[in-house]
Amino acid sequence: MYFTITPSPYGDIALTANDEGLTALSFQQGASPLIIDDSYIESAEKFITVCKQLDEYFAGERNEFNLPLAPHGTPFQQRVWQALATIKQGDTQSYLWIAKKINNEKAVRAVGTANGKNPIALIIPCHRVIGANGKLTGYAGGLGLKAKLLMHEKAHFTV
Repeated sequence: MYFTITPSPYGDIALTANDEGLTALSFQQGASPLIIDDSYIESAEKFITVCKQLDEYFAGERNEFNLPLAPHGTPFQQRVWQALATIKQGDTQSYLWIAKKINNEKAVRAVGTANGKNPIALIIPCHRVIGANGKLTGYAGGLGLKAKLLMHEKAHFTV
């Protein structure tokens, strides 16, 4: 496992990866910073493409990420994260929308839990999920960061 820390306009971002792809992206100033232990090897070289695409995103030059991803999760979580990945920049969706997208309309609460366990914030865009009423709902990085990311993407939401 490899890691690096890269700066962003919204604070430092911790990145981890294995040989298959990116395993985590976490805003370190958020409510859930990534803890890097001795099992990780620091390697900025492994993250050159990721950091380039993040820089382009923050500069307003990139709308989609094209990276190998390797998030660890249950089959249900994986389905939720795949559905999240279909939400385009500038759009927002509800937990119910995701539940319908994975053909499990009654799993709204479970979708919310899986959304909260998304290890690759921003790239798997869990910040684009808001309440059915258009209001911001929880975000591991904090609601302030979620609002900043959605404003950066010119998405519509209610405070």
